[in-house]
Amino acid sequence: MITVSSNKGGVGKTTLATNLAIYTRALREDLPVLIVGLDDQGTIDRMFGLRDARPGDPNLKHAWAERSLAQAAQLGQYGVHFVASPPDVALLKARAGDPHTLSRIIAQTEWPGLVILDTKSDLEALTLNAYHAADLILVPIADWSSLEEAEKIFALLSRQGLDTERARVVFTLVDRRSRVGGVDGPTLFRRLRDEVSRRGWRDYKTPLSRSPRVETLNSAGSKPLSILHHAKGTAVHSQFRELTLEVLGELGLSDRLDLAPERHDEVDELWGGSAHDAVSAAAPARWSAPWRR
Repeated sequence: MITVSSNKGGVGKTTLATNLAIYTRALREDLPVLIVGLDDQGTIDRMFGLRDARPGDPNLKHAWAERSLAQAAQLGQYGVHFVASPPDVALLKARAGDPHTLSRIIAQTEWPGLVILDTKSDLEALTLNAYHAADLILVPIADWSSLEEAEKIFALLSRQGLDTERARVVFTLVDRRSRVGGVDGPTLFRRLRDEVSRRGWRDYKTPLSRSPRVETLNSAGSKPLSILHHAKGTAVHSQFRELTLEVLGELGLSDRLDLAPERHDEVDELWGGSAHDAVSAAAPARWSAPWRR
């Protein structure tokens, strides 16, 4: 169970959550991946949906009422399952006063693989539920402001009696040319990494670089596009692979990975076709049939 959380917008939180799901499916074809958005932005629906939403389609609001994600989980693009976002999270937040509710819902669902929770940019009830449910909490940091906001997350975890060791910093939107104090000063990235170390927070060694090409993937049209398929040749393309390997290794899910260099090309070939081809190629029938609604 992974929660991706930042109470500051614009740090690449949803990009991290969605592409982590896609890279995981490419590297571990046997591992079912379910992504759930705890906001009403609809980014996950647009990115993974195989068709337009229809009136009456189940979403997270229905799943919350039923105390199970089973009926709302549907197979989407890239072989990733997702739960459609509710049209308004205000009522859902009102039902999330018990921070253990989401943990019980996921336990009742009995999902046979990895669950990724993409939170809203706040520290309110749904986000708190996601913290209690998580084995790992990924905290994106892109600048000094997001670092200071991350302090609130670590403080909240402590107040809730949750182990802060489950939280990991992911450096996002890194620009190694940006310096502090003029051309002879240290890079902003170096300052951020040093400060994270000074505060005793754990971080992943692989940062995610800022990339104009990647930024267009979320703004070129109504459907966000994946980095794995549409940003080949960029630093972020390979960085996401390395970061995913780090995360899977920490969760004990890397034992079936073939890490030989040639495997990278094979993965790219697997995901080089159309999205619909990718679904059928990467979603084993034994997992997709019971969960497709």
